[in-house]
Amino acid sequence: MKKFIVIFLFLPIISLSQVTLLEDDPIAAMLDSLHNKKILDAMFQKTTFNKNNKFHFTPDSIPRYDDNIYEARLAKLNIHSPFDLVYNLHVKGYIELYTIRKRELLSRLIGLSQLYYPMFEQVLDRYNLPLELKHLAVIESALNPNARSRAGAQGLWQFMYPTGKLFGLKITSYIDERCDPYKSTIAAAEYLKYLYNIFKDWQMVLAAYNAGPGAITKAIRRSGGKTTYWEIRPYLPRETQGYVPAFIAANYVMTYYAEHNITPAIPKKQYFELDTIVLKEPMSFEQISQLLDIPVEEIAYFNPQYRKNIIPEGGHILTLPKEKIALFLTNEQQIYAFIQSQKNNQSAQQASGIEEEKILHKIKSGETLKSIAKKYGITIEDIKTWNFIGRRGIRPGRHLIIYKPINNTNSSSIMAENKIKTETKDTTIATPTEKDIYHTVKKGETVFSIAKKYNISVTQLAELNNISTQHKVRIGEKLLIKKSN
Repeated sequence: MKKFIVIFLFLPIISLSQVTLLEDDPIAAMLDSLHNKKILDAMFQKTTFNKNNKFHFTPDSIPRYDDNIYEARLAKLNIHSPFDLVYNLHVKGYIELYTIRKRELLSRLIGLSQLYYPMFEQVLDRYNLPLELKHLAVIESALNPNARSRAGAQGLWQFMYPTGKLFGLKITSYIDERCDPYKSTIAAAEYLKYLYNIFKDWQMVLAAYNAGPGAITKAIRRSGGKTTYWEIRPYLPRETQGYVPAFIAANYVMTYYAEHNITPAIPKKQYFELDTIVLKEPMSFEQISQLLDIPVEEIAYFNPQYRKNIIPEGGHILTLPKEKIALFLTNEQQIYAFIQSQKNNQSAQQASGIEEEKILHKIKSGETLKSIAKKYGITIEDIKTWNFIGRRGIRPGRHLIIYKPINNTNSSSIMAENKIKTETKDTTIATPTEKDIYHTVKKGETVFSIAKKYNISVTQLAELNNISTQHKVRIGEKLLIKKSN
């Protein structure tokens, strides 16, 4: 499809023996910045130099090879590929770009491939497409599901809005399935199959995926009727002239990275460690984070299709690590009951007749729930109810929903009364004579429902009692809720 995001730079190369690389390009710099985002950094484990490297490289070694080595390695890959993986000046430029200048980026790409390639291969196999097409997403998005080009192409496979809609991807104010790893991969497979039915040549398909089929037919006409990529290449847009060489180089570097002393960055979760569930009710990432004790950043990374960190109504899919899905299923009814209770609380406030102004408050550094509550004339418990704040507290930069009373005397007296009750309760808990607090399990209770009752996370409750988060409690069992100071 037509777009302007580029993973590899188009490099002018003088000779096979001496390759000159240009200074960094603004587009490449933008792509690098995608891999420096906090949300992505949080998804990798810390890696160290691999002392067991079979090639015995030193940590700072950057191997370089003669042209005949590159050519032989690509020839070996080409035996089992329908893509004609040739070696030439342009391909060498891209290989050395990634193995010399973009080594850290390549390390992350290899790590992310452990998360996405198994799913890509399953879909490509289902559509009877070459598995090498999985490397296309490396060029398109650097395997970043949130990648967005200057032209507006979005997701792992960089679909423009019209093409995405044409191939069945839902795009609304809340959902953008161009960023859904699975659904966008299905759409990409259907689009690639459609292009192959037109051009019957995989290199031409790659070029058409990048520039659009119309640009390819124009290049064929301008070339005098030539029908292979290398013949029409001079008549293609500049970006597309580098697209097939970049794809060939991606095949090489994703296979021979160890020979270049590149250690994969290890993702915290791999494909087989994830699972999905269909939600029966709408939920926010904040709610899921508090209920299942998982960072919002992780939820957002595994579910990039949800634009506002909200999973809307309509039976949509939530993807999480398997242990969190198991925790959700174990406590499914309690979770939905809790979500409904929050809705009821908000409805009750609206029905009380108190005039309120809805405000979106961005938390500043140094602010606390107490200071924010005082600022708007409300209670801390109000803020927690409206925003589902648990033991994790608040963080600068997060937005809070605030319902501020509008000059209502009755409202102010209610708030003051609630504040007195809250402060009295807090003072009682904080007395120096407090003892360990235990809970005796009653019929129908679970680890999850008990944790929510005392406003602590399931993980905290499990750690206090040296049990699993999926522990099945017994009636009469005593659980430690809080240790004395």
